[in-house]
Amino acid sequence: MLAWEGVCEFVSVAEQGSFTRAALALSLSVAQVSRQVTRLETRLGAQLLYRTTRHVTLTETGLLYLQHCRQLLDSLADAERAVSQHLAVPQGTLKLTAPLAYGESHIAPLITAFGQQYPALEINLNLSNQLLDLVHDGYDLAIRIGHLADSSLMARRLASRRQFICAAPGYLARHGIPNSLSELEQHNCLLGSNEVWHVQEQGRRRLLRVRGSLRCNSGHALVHAALQQVGIVQLPDYYVARHLQSGALVALLGAYQEPDEGIWALYPHNRQLSPKVRMLVDFLAAELPQRQLP
Repeated sequence: MLAWEGVCEFVSVAEQGSFTRAALALSLSVAQVSRQVTRLETRLGAQLLYRTTRHVTLTETGLLYLQHCRQLLDSLADAERAVSQHLAVPQGTLKLTAPLAYGESHIAPLITAFGQQYPALEINLNLSNQLLDLVHDGYDLAIRIGHLADSSLMARRLASRRQFICAAPGYLARHGIPNSLSELEQHNCLLGSNEVWHVQEQGRRRLLRVRGSLRCNSGHALVHAALQQVGIVQLPDYYVARHLQSGALVALLGAYQEPDEGIWALYPHNRQLSPKVRMLVDFLAAELPQRQLP
């Protein structure tokens, strides 16, 4: 802006009492400083400095102008500090979405902890298994699990999840322990939203079609049925981890377990990652792996 040209140079010369010292303080040449101050005086139509070979002193007009310029520069410094503090401390609104079950068990508790650290931040968390349009619906961030379709979204891997085939010891005592995928045909396999399980055989992933007496789109309901010795189930670690650790469920067919799937943070490619989103993603990346099954 034309009105600011020469102001910093003038203030520095006035405070330093020398063009040479002002030039050193501003990392400019003496000629540049002198030229900018002269242009400022020309624009104002007033002499601001008395110049001699040995001294530089302020005119009466220069002293008046310096007082106002000093206030302006102090206000500018305050404005820059305010912006820096705004960027350093998350505030405003942050809108994100996550899958329902995983969001309830893992994301929501961490979001609560993050929000407690930054009380000026308003967080809108939508737990849904629908693949919402981040850009169209105004989301800053989405948590997704598994294979990611090609898109214009940027992705950062936060953690991993593992699928377990498991059953209650009581069910296995009555029906036997399956040692191969083909033996699952002799068992009651509890189904989720589809009729296939994800497995790996001879180093290749495959979808295994299974059958059973119960189908339900709730992982919690399937866990309950497995604990009641109804059948064998395949579910992610965040449903069954504590039951496996306690012995209430037993992991099966480990040789056919597919590789861990990624848990991802997605955000729009064409949107600069704001500090509040970046800090939340960093927080989740640090905390989520600690909540996964070892």
